[in-house]
Amino acid sequence: MKIYQNSNEPIYKQIASQLREQILSGKLKGGDPLPSIRGLAQDLKISVITTMKAYEELSAEGLVTASKGKGYFVNAQDQKMLAEQHMRQLETHLTDAIHSAKIAGLTADEVCETLRTLWDIDG
Repeated sequence: MKIYQNSNEPIYKQIASQLREQILSGKLKGGDPLPSIRGLAQDLKISVITTMKAYEELSAEGLVTASKGKGYFVNAQDQKMLAEQHMRQLETHLTDAIHSAKIAGLTADEVCETLRTLWDIDG
Protein backbone atom coordinates (compact mmCIF):
# COMPACT_ATOMS: atom_id res chain seq x y z
CA MET A 1 0.00 0.00 0.00
CA LYS A 2 1.31 3.41 -0.95
CA ILE A 3 0.49 6.57 0.93
CA TYR A 4 1.35 9.98 -0.44
CA GLN A 5 1.89 12.56 2.30
CA ASN A 6 1.82 15.44 -0.18
CA SER A 7 -1.49 14.37 -1.78
CA ASN A 8 -4.57 16.56 -1.53
CA GLU A 9 -6.49 13.41 -0.62
CA PRO A 10 -6.53 12.65 3.13
CA ILE A 11 -4.50 9.60 4.16
CA TYR A 12 -7.55 7.69 5.41
CA LYS A 13 -9.21 8.19 2.01
CA GLN A 14 -6.07 6.91 0.26
CA ILE A 15 -6.15 3.77 2.40
CA ALA A 16 -9.88 3.23 1.91
CA SER A 17 -9.53 3.77 -1.85
CA GLN A 18 -6.75 1.22 -2.22
CA LEU A 19 -8.56 -1.39 -0.11
CA ARG A 20 -11.83 -0.70 -1.98
CA GLU A 21 -10.01 -1.30 -5.26
CA GLN A 22 -8.64 -4.62 -3.98
CA ILE A 23 -12.10 -5.70 -2.83
CA LEU A 24 -13.89 -4.66 -6.01
CA SER A 25 -11.27 -6.26 -8.23
CA GLY A 26 -11.57 -9.54 -6.32
CA LYS A 27 -8.01 -9.44 -5.00
CA LEU A 28 -9.54 -9.43 -1.51
CA LYS A 29 -12.43 -11.89 -1.28
CA GLY A 30 -15.32 -12.41 1.10
CA GLY A 31 -14.06 -13.57 4.48
CA ASP A 32 -10.52 -12.29 3.97
CA PRO A 33 -9.21 -10.33 6.95
CA LEU A 34 -7.94 -6.79 6.53
CA PRO A 35 -4.59 -6.04 8.13
CA SER A 36 -4.97 -5.22 11.81
CA ILE A 37 -5.58 -1.55 12.51
CA ARG A 38 -2.48 -1.29 14.69
CA GLY A 39 -0.34 -3.31 12.28
CA LEU A 40 -1.30 -1.23 9.26
CA ALA A 41 -0.79 1.99 11.22
CA GLN A 42 2.70 0.82 12.22
CA ASP A 43 3.58 -0.30 8.68
CA LEU A 44 2.48 3.01 7.19
CA LYS A 45 3.80 5.07 10.10
CA ILE A 46 0.45 6.75 10.64
CA SER A 47 -1.94 7.02 13.56
CA VAL A 48 -4.29 4.21 14.55
CA ILE A 49 -7.16 6.72 14.35
CA THR A 50 -6.40 7.38 10.66
CA THR A 51 -6.45 3.66 9.88
CA MET A 52 -9.64 3.18 11.86
CA LYS A 53 -11.31 6.00 9.93
CA ALA A 54 -10.48 4.26 6.63
CA TYR A 55 -11.90 0.95 7.87
CA GLU A 56 -15.04 2.66 9.17
CA GLU A 57 -15.58 4.23 5.74
CA LEU A 58 -15.38 0.80 4.09
CA SER A 59 -17.71 -0.58 6.74
CA ALA A 60 -20.25 2.18 6.08
CA GLU A 61 -20.15 1.25 2.38
CA GLY A 62 -20.90 -2.37 3.28
CA LEU A 63 -17.60 -3.68 1.95
CA VAL A 64 -16.22 -4.88 5.29
CA THR A 65 -17.53 -5.86 8.70
CA ALA A 66 -15.91 -5.48 12.10
CA SER A 67 -15.75 -8.57 14.28
CA LYS A 68 -15.28 -7.65 17.94
CA GLY A 69 -11.83 -8.68 19.09
CA LYS A 70 -10.91 -10.17 15.72
CA GLY A 71 -10.66 -7.21 13.34
CA TYR A 72 -12.24 -6.32 10.02
CA PHE A 73 -13.23 -8.83 7.37
CA VAL A 74 -14.24 -8.43 3.73
CA ASN A 75 -17.94 -9.01 3.12
CA ALA A 76 -18.99 -11.40 0.38
CA GLN A 77 -19.80 -9.29 -2.65
CA ASP A 78 -22.80 -10.10 -4.78
CA GLN A 79 -22.64 -9.20 -8.45
CA LYS A 80 -25.26 -6.44 -8.18
CA MET A 81 -23.34 -4.70 -5.43
CA LEU A 82 -20.06 -5.04 -7.29
CA ALA A 83 -21.62 -3.60 -10.44
CA GLU A 84 -23.06 -0.70 -8.41
CA GLN A 85 -19.67 0.02 -6.81
CA HIS A 86 -17.96 -0.03 -10.21
CA MET A 87 -20.63 2.25 -11.63
CA ARG A 88 -20.10 4.70 -8.76
CA GLN A 89 -16.36 4.75 -9.45
CA LEU A 90 -16.98 5.23 -13.16
CA GLU A 91 -19.34 8.14 -12.51
CA THR A 92 -16.76 9.80 -10.26
CA HIS A 93 -14.00 9.48 -12.85
CA LEU A 94 -16.23 10.61 -15.71
CA THR A 95 -17.42 13.62 -13.71
CA ASP A 96 -13.78 14.61 -13.18
CA ALA A 97 -13.06 14.10 -16.89
CA ILE A 98 -16.08 16.20 -17.93
CA HIS A 99 -14.97 18.98 -15.62
CA SER A 100 -11.47 18.92 -17.16
CA ALA A 101 -12.92 18.83 -20.68
CA LYS A 102 -15.10 21.87 -20.02
CA ILE A 103 -12.12 23.79 -18.65
CA ALA A 104 -10.21 22.85 -21.81
CA GLY A 105 -13.11 24.03 -23.97
CA LEU A 106 -13.85 20.62 -25.51
CA THR A 107 -17.26 19.70 -26.85
CA ALA A 108 -19.24 16.62 -25.79
CA ASP A 109 -18.56 15.12 -29.23
CA GLU A 110 -14.80 15.58 -28.77
CA VAL A 111 -14.97 13.95 -25.34
CA CYS A 112 -16.98 11.02 -26.75
CA GLU A 113 -14.49 10.58 -29.59
CA THR A 114 -11.60 10.59 -27.11
CA LEU A 115 -13.41 8.00 -25.01
CA ARG A 116 -14.02 5.80 -28.07
CA THR A 117 -10.37 6.05 -29.09
CA LEU A 118 -9.15 5.15 -25.61
CA TRP A 119 -11.70 2.33 -25.39
CA ASP A 120 -10.44 0.88 -28.68
CA ILE A 121 -6.79 1.20 -27.66
CA ASP A 122 -7.37 -0.60 -24.35
CA GLY A 123 -9.31 -3.30 -26.18
